[in-house]
Amino acid sequence: MRESVSVFAVAFSFLSVAMPLSAHHGSAAFDTNKTFTMKGIVTEWDWSNPHCLLQFDVKNEGGQVVHWIAETQNPAKMVNAGWRKASFKPGDEITVTLVPARNGQPFGQINLVVLPNGETLDAKTESAAKAYAGSSGGSKSENYPKQ
Repeated sequence: MRESVSVFAVAFSFLSVAMPLSAHHGSAAFDTNKTFTMKGIVTEWDWSNPHCLLQFDVKNEGGQVVHWIAETQNPAKMVNAGWRKASFKPGDEITVTLVPARNGQPFGQINLVVLPNGETLDAKTESAAKAYAGSSGGSKSENYPKQ
């Protein structure tokens, strides 16, 4: 009897931790029916768990600078697609294609980044495919997304 209570307690503990983790990795916060492509200047590249974050500045149509933050998967998954801790440095001019946040904030999930040397980094690795499913199409702009 005591063993079955212990097994139940361990199973319950595992499930109570695992369920919030799977909920966290959904794409409900993103408008997967749109993609934006914009040119910007890297301000910071955070190579860390649970998601790598690329921060960059983009000039909008009014000439104002808007600070964007875009995420990828964790470093372990991104390394297999050619991404590195040194992929970006502040001041790099990049072109980013991303799936925007539903709430209109300057935040998104990266699909693709073109580096200053023309190299392309694709965030749609096999392990990330589910997170980016349905993200093709939508509006695109050379410099800033039209909303």
